[in-house]
Amino acid sequence: MGSFDYVISIGGAAGQGIATPGNILARLFARRGIHMYAYNAYQSIIRGGHSFLTVRCSDREIRTHGDVIDLIICLNQDTMDRHLEHLGPGTSVIFNSDTIEPGEAAEGVQLCPMAVGELAGKGSNKLMQNTVAIAVACQLLGIEFSALEDVLDFQFSAKSEELVAENVRVAKAAYEHSAANFQPAAQQAPQPSAPLAVWAGNQAFAMASASAGVKFYCAYPMSPSTGILHWMAANARELGIMVRQVEDEISVICMTVGAAHAGCRSMCATSGGGFALMTEGVGAAAMMEVPIVVVNVQRAGPSTGVPTKTEQGDLWQVLGASQGDFPKLILAPSNPLDAFQTIPEVFNLADKYQLPAIIVSDLLISDETSTIDPKLLDMHPVIDRGELITEAGEEAGNYERYKFTDSGISPRALPGIPGYEHVVSTDEHMPDGVLISDEYTHPHKRRAMMEKRQSKMDGLLAELAPPAIVGPADAEVTLVGWGSTAGVIQEAIGQLAAAGVVANHLHFKWLVPFHADEADELLSSCKRTIIVENNYTGLFHRYLRSETGFTVDGHIRKYDGEPFKPHHITAAVQDQLAGGEALSVPYEEIIV
Repeated sequence: MGSFDYVISIGGAAGQGIATPGNILARLFARRGIHMYAYNAYQSIIRGGHSFLTVRCSDREIRTHGDVIDLIICLNQDTMDRHLEHLGPGTSVIFNSDTIEPGEAAEGVQLCPMAVGELAGKGSNKLMQNTVAIAVACQLLGIEFSALEDVLDFQFSAKSEELVAENVRVAKAAYEHSAANFQPAAQQAPQPSAPLAVWAGNQAFAMASASAGVKFYCAYPMSPSTGILHWMAANARELGIMVRQVEDEISVICMTVGAAHAGCRSMCATSGGGFALMTEGVGAAAMMEVPIVVVNVQRAGPSTGVPTKTEQGDLWQVLGASQGDFPKLILAPSNPLDAFQTIPEVFNLADKYQLPAIIVSDLLISDETSTIDPKLLDMHPVIDRGELITEAGEEAGNYERYKFTDSGISPRALPGIPGYEHVVSTDEHMPDGVLISDEYTHPHKRRAMMEKRQSKMDGLLAELAPPAIVGPADAEVTLVGWGSTAGVIQEAIGQLAAAGVVANHLHFKWLVPFHADEADELLSSCKRTIIVENNYTGLFHRYLRSETGFTVDGHIRKYDGEPFKPHHITAAVQDQLAGGEALSVPYEEIIV
């Protein structure tokens, strides 16, 4: 564990401006070179309900919001009533004493009442309590006031200098009151080092796609994928990207396929409900061999489900997307940086192998806010468009769009090149694109075209990095995961090591095509295997077993809408090693 690891939670109702103090804290920590990870548990209503933002900061890289709360900022009575019981010795509670009554706190919990009306002045903006709370938090952590002043100036200067001055005045008064009346936190913020950047998961997806050369993006807003649309729309004009918000996801996928057919690198994003409407369009891209990239940001389902909660529930939906049997690429990045670094490769592979690629994310990844070292971001990745014909050559007049080749990849000519006229259709077809209709169906030709398409998967699999076990080779237990569980599994492994249990980690990113032989060999060498999933039925385990025949020894599953915390996994592993049930379902302590 790092020497500095501190968790601040901010609770209130939607509409109370929880995002602003969260953004201020994130920027404060990032400017000091402190790593930050934020998870927001919120409701799908615009005003009211309970929202609970957890901001964890550390002097080392972190990939989860942690297990404990060190400081809580209560913006309303509901937050105090819900969460005070979760605080223990050495923690602090900041609240507006004008409107909030503290409850019974455990021994060693420091209550920090702030008379906001007196500090800010009668009739002050209700959101001033947020500024007061942030000032107290900074003082408790030993962050100098000038750093907060700089961030307040950045946050509010676009609105007015008067607003900046008012916030700085109130923050100064709160900071000084805190210094005179409250005990500083046991952990003090480290001295500033090289600054970090702050991003959200969906911003990482959008930035990576733009750097990979996307020129057409289409979407219908559907949380938790909408952040990609927001970033694309805000930056489209400067980057030369055509962005379209249309009436439904059927239109989205059809426009994406059309733009890709015309030669554009094209992408769309949605969640499971929208992806359900897109599936026939995914099949159309496969039959026409048009490269597209679709992002499915999973929420808790089925149907409308729980729009603002996370789940790994759509795996079999994407595995079975569209009718028929056809080649596709499916992957599940483990965090925003992994997505950023992988997405250019995904576009290159989709172009090279001329097939649909599906990126499986979830709310946990896409909605997270975290720090990132800008030096890790390559904004100019290699762009490979594959066998794309953009001007007339030797094949003019004799062009076959679906020519039989050893690799299964046929040269793809852009529409409109003289001498390269061709038919592109969702019907099965001959090498020249002419349809194999009911009247002229020929079993040998159908078989040959199927084998041409499917043979691309052999070459594609060879280009994907196989899975590997991370950690001690002689581990007592191997934790298996996919997608967003990577970070929490790694932190749990550290906790297990501290408890005397040696564990390692086998994580899967590339799902289709699947490294079945490598996976079976790795899993067969493990002493004990436990798989971690954010769903009820063990969707990835069922897929793993179908591809390899391997059955794991234990399961840890969570399906209440909230993500795993490290101690959930640590406790479950210890229980199973001690002879407990082979299926553990951790209990969620925080009710949001």
